Amino acid sequence: MAGNRVELLTITGQLSNPEDYYHRRGVFLTARVHPGEPVGSWMMHGVIEYLLSDKPEAVYLRDHFIFKIIPMLNPDGVIHGNYRCSLVGCDLNRRWKTPIKRLHPEIFYAK
Repeated sequence: MAGNRVELLTITGQLSNPEDYYHRRGVFLTARVHPGEPVGSWMMHGVIEYLLSDKPEAVYLRDHFIFKIIPMLNPDGVIHGNYRCSLVGCDLNRRWKTPIKRLHPEIFYAK
């Protein structure tokens, strides 16, 4: 809503054939839906460091999966100091059952 970027990281092993990309299973990870939960940033930092490490388990994971990671799902709320909500006062965790293609502030308020 405020124009802040939502970053998306992709972590996977090197592919010799680009078609192999479509045969790997995907893992989707997010953090900081609630801005007031900074421990999510530390958790995600550790996950990213681990997946990029040379540990045999991390190499195996990269060779068999594609990780799509959004480290901060609610940057507007984090930047503006909210505890649970977006800039329009909506708890984004309550939006998973009825997602919308485009966010408009007026849809979050009763008319």
